[in-house]
Amino acid sequence: FIDKVRDIVGLYLDPPGGAVVLSLDEKTQIQALDRTQPLLPMTFDATEKRTHDYVRHGTTNLFAALNVGTGEVYGECKPTRNGEDFLAFLKAAVKPHTGQEVHIVLDNLSTHTTPDVQAWLDKNPTVHFHFTPVGSSWINQIETWFGIITRQSIRRGTFASVTVLIKQIREYIDHWNANSKPFVWTATADDILAKVQLVQTNIRKLVANNAK
Repeated sequence: FIDKVRDIVGLYLDPPGGAVVLSLDEKTQIQALDRTQPLLPMTFDATEKRTHDYVRHGTTNLFAALNVGTGEVYGECKPTRNGEDFLAFLKAAVKPHTGQEVHIVLDNLSTHTTPDVQAWLDKNPTVHFHFTPVGSSWINQIETWFGIITRQSIRRGTFASVTVLIKQIREYIDHWNANSKPFVWTATADDILAKVQLVQTNIRKLVANNAK
């Protein structure tokens, strides 16, 4: 755990010279919800309003890679999420950086470690995977971006079809990239590990008290 945290934070704070760092993951089962009426946003004298009923037209899976150095996002929506889908996205995400060292931060999902993915990595030694520790997806910067697109574009949307949902996601990515800025990562590995140690200590105390 400690070595993985130090590895990933080191990439954020001090990437190897000339290397590209991509933060990659999938946001799965995004629902195309069509409400009876569009959501009415909160105003100065009124709370947010939404209808209780909706139609669920289907879902899509968003594959996304955040360039940690520039803040740009490359994303694709796919109807399925499997090893084949991931490998196709991986190839497309690293293609613009051909000839450069590419370090990719991602979680240890089974679709990320299939034999086909491993075979591709063996043929592309300039691409390096850095897996987040179990239960620590928050250390992957793309998760921060997923939270932003959810709050600003998806959660309160009304979508008549999956096609409409995908169009909005693509437009959001285009708008984001037109004004992209990298996230400012300030926490060192020691800062993170100190907080993890504090949480572990408090949990142990809680468990011990409950056992009495």
